[in-house]
Amino acid sequence: MKVKVRYLGFIRDMLKKREEEFELEDGALLSDLLNKIAGIYGEPFKTEVYKPGEKDVKTGFVVTVNGVLIGQLHGMDTRLNEGDSVILMTLMSGG
Repeated sequence: MKVKVRYLGFIRDMLKKREEEFELEDGALLSDLLNKIAGIYGEPFKTEVYKPGEKDVKTGFVVTVNGVLIGQLHGMDTRLNEGDSVILMTLMSGG
């Protein structure tokens, strides 16, 4: 199945990409997707955004699946489906 991933903020700047599409096994979890991304982008991604095996992304980052924060779904155990849209972004703060 194919899943589209968009990168916003710091992650976009770090990876020098706005979005890409990943091919995953049917029934894949969000953790499977993030593990795949970590395998491609290596230590910078693992250090800053997500380290495989962790239960969440690093502090300062959020993930949505089809516009819903993963904390409102099943976290890293959120099951992905064909055509899902995942966004990895930096938390914003203002003043």
